[in-house]
Amino acid sequence: MATRRPSTTAPFRCTECGWTTLKWAGRCGACQQWGTVVEAAEQTGILRAISPVQPTSDRVARPITELTTADAPRRTTGVGEFDRVLGGGIVPGAAILLSGEPGVGKSTLLLEVAASSAKVGRRVLYASAEESTAQVRLRAERTGALHDELYLAAETDLATILGHIDQVKPELVIVDSVQTVSSSLSEGMAGHPSQVREVASTLIRIAKDRGIPVILVGHVTKDGSIAGPRILEHLVDVVCHFEGDRQTSLRFVRALKNRFGPTDEVGCFDMTGSGITEVPDPSQLFLGHGSKEPGTCVAIALEGRRAMPVEVQALTIATKAPNPRRIVNGVDSARVAMVLAVLEKRCKVVTSDHDVYVSTVGGVRFTEPAADLAIALAVAGSVRNFSMPKGFAAIGELSLAGEIRPVTQTPQRRSEAARLGYHQLIDDRSQTLSGALTDVKTRARPGPGEDVPEF
Repeated sequence: MATRRPSTTAPFRCTECGWTTLKWAGRCGACQQWGTVVEAAEQTGILRAISPVQPTSDRVARPITELTTADAPRRTTGVGEFDRVLGGGIVPGAAILLSGEPGVGKSTLLLEVAASSAKVGRRVLYASAEESTAQVRLRAERTGALHDELYLAAETDLATILGHIDQVKPELVIVDSVQTVSSSLSEGMAGHPSQVREVASTLIRIAKDRGIPVILVGHVTKDGSIAGPRILEHLVDVVCHFEGDRQTSLRFVRALKNRFGPTDEVGCFDMTGSGITEVPDPSQLFLGHGSKEPGTCVAIALEGRRAMPVEVQALTIATKAPNPRRIVNGVDSARVAMVLAVLEKRCKVVTSDHDVYVSTVGGVRFTEPAADLAIALAVAGSVRNFSMPKGFAAIGELSLAGEIRPVTQTPQRRSEAARLGYHQLIDDRSQTLSGALTDVKTRARPGPGEDVPEF
């Protein structure tokens, strides 16, 4: 097989970070990116002086106090949960990158966004580079996303997509996906870092010049990060990540970067056979049916700035095995092990001779430290055979000394708990885990046929 011989006058350069070498390499020695080392035509650096250009009258610099945002009003997409993540809607000329695992529902979500925008009179161009028009039409029929203002094109060539934009004159452009579109002005096949950079920069330039918002779909790597050059995330205005468990229908959209709003909002969706639907109040998704069985406790989780009650369930079974089982689902196994140690050392709740199973309801992942206290109370209830009284919830982080530490956004969690009927909240005001167990006993008001918990 022939090998590439580098030239002494034209060294090889990484298109990502600018690292240079006299010998070609498949992987950059600085940024560790694959396939980014190419033969440079000239040395890097400033070789020529740049002559200044007089700006036009519409581009002259002005004091920031004279500028207004009246020319860039937000446009709703028709999907409230997606608007929540974007900060209230799409800003004209914004470039949005949506990433997610294969099969999570990115195309379904964007088809719903396109149909909702078309229903309010905004023309939308959906450029599908991965599916044919017939395949997208079938999904649109199933999800009810058919509308005359929604234009569909199956193209992988950037120049042809730009031609569709000139012809259709849309108010929203969706490209699915940026890794499958190629440009004749750049070398390499579709998905190559240089191709991704060229396609993205061209579409973003069109968005800025014409005030057309553009939504790009991005692939992800094995570790979940966005594929392609990292500069892609720097070019766009908003980076959203669509995530969910394949075993459940629950989906979340999170903003990793947002130049026009906060990045702590989360959109909640439910994937069904007829498409994707919004879940404006996901409280009931993560709660059981009100069973009085021992070993359950409600905690207040925080997804972005949205507080949601999550029921934590624990089951303990006595065993004589030398290594008892510790099976968890939806919670952090390391934190569960720490909570069990604190329970046994500080509160004399012995779990070293029990198999312990801890899980959340609804498939939600609750891995933040605020779940520590709820896990401890659920496990203690299963070992001591008591159930939490109705209307009780718990939030707090446990230390190895058995202290209950406050968590972030405690006032918001308390207000959400009160709104949902959890008027008895066990938190850092109990100071220690032993104090929390005592508070559950003293503050419980048993109803007819109910017993006060015994510890």
